[in-house]
Amino acid sequence: MNQAAHKLNIEFQVARDPEGYLLDPLDWDESLACQLAAEERIELGEEHWPVLRFIRERWNTNRIAPDVRHVMEYLSNEHGFDKKTAKTHLYKLFPYGYVKQACKIAGMQKPRVWSTG
Repeated sequence: MNQAAHKLNIEFQVARDPEGYLLDPLDWDESLACQLAAEERIELGEEHWPVLRFIRERWNTNRIAPDVRHVMEYLSNEHGFDKKTAKTHLYKLFPYGYVKQACKIAGMQKPRVWSTG
């Protein structure tokens, strides 16, 4: 575990797996998201929050993180992106991928199997 991840575990007292995903998504809040994003070298801006909040809302409702296709559908419906633009936008925000960054920053557990689009 790198120094930043170790500091995060101490500072926030959240249990995480060896890759930094939360073990319990209920431990998440927006200040923790900022810390998780910093570990990923992402500075969260206005465009990140709708995606993170959508992921959280879906988790709160279904107790499972949405598949990337649902996030792209959300971006299409709520922000008027076509499918290709939605995917491009998502990867602009989270360049190392939906699962690796968006889901981790949104406080999801690492999935066993996932469609990453």
